[in-house]
Amino acid sequence: MALIPINDLQRRHAPFREQYEQKIQQVVRQGWYVLGPEVEQFEQEFATYCQAEFAVGVANGTDALELALRALDLPPQAQVATVANAGMYSTHAILAVGAVPLYIDLDPVTMTMDPQDLQERLTERTRAVIVTHLYGQMAAMPSLIQVAASWGIPLVEDCAQAHGAQLEGKPAGSWGDLGCFSFYPTKNLGALGDGGALVTSKATLAQAVRSLRQYGWEQKYLVGRPGGRNSRLDELQAALLRLQLPHLSRWNQRRADIATKYTQGLQDLGLELPQATYPSCVAHLYVLRCPWRDHLRACLREQGIGTDIHYPQPDHQQVTITPHPFAQVSLPVTERVCGEVLTLPCFPELADTEVDQVISAVRAVSHG
Repeated sequence: MALIPINDLQRRHAPFREQYEQKIQQVVRQGWYVLGPEVEQFEQEFATYCQAEFAVGVANGTDALELALRALDLPPQAQVATVANAGMYSTHAILAVGAVPLYIDLDPVTMTMDPQDLQERLTERTRAVIVTHLYGQMAAMPSLIQVAASWGIPLVEDCAQAHGAQLEGKPAGSWGDLGCFSFYPTKNLGALGDGGALVTSKATLAQAVRSLRQYGWEQKYLVGRPGGRNSRLDELQAALLRLQLPHLSRWNQRRADIATKYTQGLQDLGLELPQATYPSCVAHLYVLRCPWRDHLRACLREQGIGTDIHYPQPDHQQVTITPHPFAQVSLPVTERVCGEVLTLPCFPELADTEVDQVISAVRAVSHG
């Protein structure tokens, strides 16, 4: 393990160990393990946190994206606009529902969807947009919402890296028709296993997702919607997420403070650094851009500093995607970004001394 890891979940959960044990015992005593009272209460609390009317717990974040698209009842081979620099998650969901990705290039500063490029690439076949809030940075939602509305198509937010982020006072997940969240353990709000949720203020969409997450049932054992599956948030994960949720804003602020410290300490090195501030960015990851990324990463590894690359290969250049006609697309900003991004350690339990150590190491390599 690196001396300074890219993340450390043991640090995250150690203070909650006793509360976790008590809550697990409580769930076991209740004898209800799937879609019970803990899930129901977490859904209510998370919907309130996201300023949405409804939240629906599901098995994971990728299922959330897929079920969001299924709830929109897209026609076969419909286009769904998305970005290609976010790890294939939206592409997987789009293909799973029988739709076709329409890749949109990025804003070169935020590395999120470029509203102008979206406007230029939309076609009559496009029936939905998935906007990814990447690295904790919210995309340009006012402009993206305006573009989608002008075409009369729904917008889905991928909020897997943006729990608690806000823009103009509106949280991630409350802008679009549906907001999709992952509770994978490394997320800003992370379970001790897999989990996910969708939020919406549209009752018809909430009901559609509730049906789809459980086989398409309209009532028990009676399937009324096609495309259903078994994708349910379990009681244990919901209970543990409820314990963490009151701490999320504090954790996000700490992430933002670390990101600010990095940016201040590295700003004179010629690197491209994140510029967004809290709360529009909750610093899920601190991702800089460096043309000599691989050399920098190797030098940091030698000094015991963990790093990662989020994400090294654009979706349209993945080997399983390149044979498809929709992969034949020019995305110059996306391709440049994927060749330069490098993630530094950024998690709430990271000590200031560790942040200083990372800054010193990056500076030493840059001046070397």
